[in-house]
Amino acid sequence: MRISNEQIALVNDRIDALISAGSFYGKKLAEAGISGVSTPEDFENLPFSEKNDLREAYPLGLMTAPEDKIVRIHSSSGTTGLPVIIPYTAKDVEDWAIMFARCYAMAGITPMDRIQVTPGYGLWTAGIGFQAGAERLGAMVIPMGPGNTEKQLQMMRDMKSTVLCSTSSYALLLAEEIEKRGIKDQIHLKKGVIGSERWSEKMRRHIGDSLGIELYDIYGLTEIYGPGIGINCKYNTGMHYWDDYLYIEIIDPETLRPVPDGEMGEIVITTLVKEGAPLIRYRTHDLSRIIPGECPCGCKHPRLDTIMGRTDDMMKIKGVNVFPSQIEEILQSFPEVSSEYQIRISHLDGKDTMRIYVETNGSVSFLELADRIAAKVKSVIGFTPLVKVVENGLLPRSEKKTRRVIDERYE
Repeated sequence: MRISNEQIALVNDRIDALISAGSFYGKKLAEAGISGVSTPEDFENLPFSEKNDLREAYPLGLMTAPEDKIVRIHSSSGTTGLPVIIPYTAKDVEDWAIMFARCYAMAGITPMDRIQVTPGYGLWTAGIGFQAGAERLGAMVIPMGPGNTEKQLQMMRDMKSTVLCSTSSYALLLAEEIEKRGIKDQIHLKKGVIGSERWSEKMRRHIGDSLGIELYDIYGLTEIYGPGIGINCKYNTGMHYWDDYLYIEIIDPETLRPVPDGEMGEIVITTLVKEGAPLIRYRTHDLSRIIPGECPCGCKHPRLDTIMGRTDDMMKIKGVNVFPSQIEEILQSFPEVSSEYQIRISHLDGKDTMRIYVETNGSVSFLELADRIAAKVKSVIGFTPLVKVVENGLLPRSEKKTRRVIDERYE
């Protein structure tokens, strides 16, 4: 899906704003002699922007609108290097709420719903984004924030929450706690809007079946407003994204050239109307594909497939390139194991070792299951890992994002 003439006009308007403001990225464009684009080919030759570029602009080098128009900042949740500070104008905040309200509506959520928001507030975009979209929609918000599972469950029961907004890790933890306490008949949830981390189909089924709810993937990142720039519909054939606010292309991460619709690659996003900190061709490092054709729901907004991982997720072990999604796919073929797993990579006695921890119930032989999983990994990946099978519930659960890959070689 190539950029349209209307979108090119919006890109040129943002390029003008960036250069006029003399912001960090505006200076880069001016130094490259870029003042605008006329064709899709021109656009595809524009330089990319990367997270490290944004870090170099710390603290307010990305600010493109006049300071008296900036009403808020948010910061990326990254744990390494300087944070990325993103300024927002009042229009940016409103546009984000409009997009998020569209997401809720796409999921069949109405002003009569009661939406329990469990992601974090503050500099992170998640909590306040979920809340602003719900308020724009006209629904009742229960702004819990993260943690305090006892209080979460009390409010869920007493307020009769119908929608849960959370990470998949916390949705799993809540589902297990509800099951453990035998209070499912006191819970009124109908839908879950899940974001911030990739989750497996097995995990989706487990959460959905345990809570008896419909689940929706929401997409977003702090640099591009936050969560709410895309969501799947009830047909679950990919996430619709709002192409009147964003232009999305998929590139080959090796050649950096756009790939045809339907092919897997890295998501690159251009903000078309953002004022506080517009971004041109921002490399997200998320892996997905644009789904060609029309969705059965009739929505004309284009679709992204489920996020399959990140280009920087790749692990090199014994000379072999391995993605966590490959291990996850193998584990999904074993009905005996739960959705939870942990991968630990270490360097022992001069060689790399991968250990995979999985959970199962007591009805199978742990040793025999471990041998079968190890053999399957070897047949797909090319080397034999150490597999440790533990009882259900023993692997760590998280109120935020679960860390499933621990590379001890660099710790």
